[in-house]
Amino acid sequence: MQITTKMEITWKNQNGKSHSCSDGRNMESRVLGKKNVVREKSFAFALRTVRLAKFLRDAKREFVLSKQVLRSGTAIGALVRESEHAQSRADFISKLSIALKEANETDYWIDLLHQSDYLTSDQFQSIHRDSQELIRLLVSIVKSTKSSPPKS
Repeated sequence: MQITTKMEITWKNQNGKSHSCSDGRNMESRVLGKKNVVREKSFAFALRTVRLAKFLRDAKREFVLSKQVLRSGTAIGALVRESEHAQSRADFISKLSIALKEANETDYWIDLLHQSDYLTSDQFQSIHRDSQELIRLLVSIVKSTKSSPPKS
C-alpha cells in the first residue's frame, strides 16, 4: 500500500490488480488546513435549528412543526458528515443529494412557520437566508461532482 501526495491510497488486491480511493476534498482540506465550508455551515445551521425548535416549544408552545424543522434541519449536517466517509462516488453523491432534499424540506418548514406567524419577518429572513445558502452550496457540490470525471 502506498500513499501519494494527493492523499490517495493505492493498493493491489490478491490478483495483483491496482485499486485506489481517497477521502476526496475533505481529506485534502484536513491535510492542507483548509476549511470545509459545507461542513461548518451545515453544523452551524443544525445548531441554529436546535435553538429554533427550543424557542418554538418554550416561547410559542408549538410542538409539531418544531419537531419537523428540528428533524430536517439537523439531518443536513449529519448527512454532510456521512458523505465525508462515503464508500464510493455514488454514495457521496447520494448522501449530499439527500442532504439537499432535507435542506429544501427545512426551508419549507421555515416558510410555513413564518406564514403561520410563529416567526417574525426578521427571524424568517435570517434563517431563510442561511437555508438558501446551504441549498446553493449543496446544489453546486452535487452538480460539480456529477459532471466531473471519476478518478481512476
